[in-house]
Parts: sequence; C-alpha cells; structure tokens
Amino acid sequence: MTIKVINEQQNLQEVMQVLFTHLEPSKVMKFWAACKLGEGDYLQLKEKLFSQDNVDSLYEKIQAYQNIE
Repeated sequence: MTIKVINEQQNLQEVMQVLFTHLEPSKVMKFWAACKLGEGDYLQLKEKLFSQDNVDSLYEKIQAYQNIE
C-alpha cells in the first residue's frame, strides 16, 4: 500500500478553493482569521486562486452567487 503525501500549502489552497466555492467570501475570511491562516504570501495565494479570472468573470461569479441566496 502506498500513501501519497501532499504538500501542506497545496492542501491549504485546495481547501480554500472549496470554501470559496461554497461560502460567501466574508465567511471564508472570518474562518481564515479564526484559524489564524493569514500567514504566508496573500498575493501568491490570490494569484493561484484567481489566475484564470478577470474583472468580467469575477463579476459574473459574484452575480451568480448573489442570485443563489
């Protein structure tokens, strides 16, 4: 049996993406602050999370999210 060990940073990024997909950003940020996950390079994380987005795509995501509620 082999075990795949993943990088802690990669795991954190994947978890944050799941949270951003299912929760509103303010709740994710409150959770992040409560867990003291603010360490590290925010700009690097932001680039990885939103590298495929532009203003228009982010606007569409925001509109879609707001229409769910």
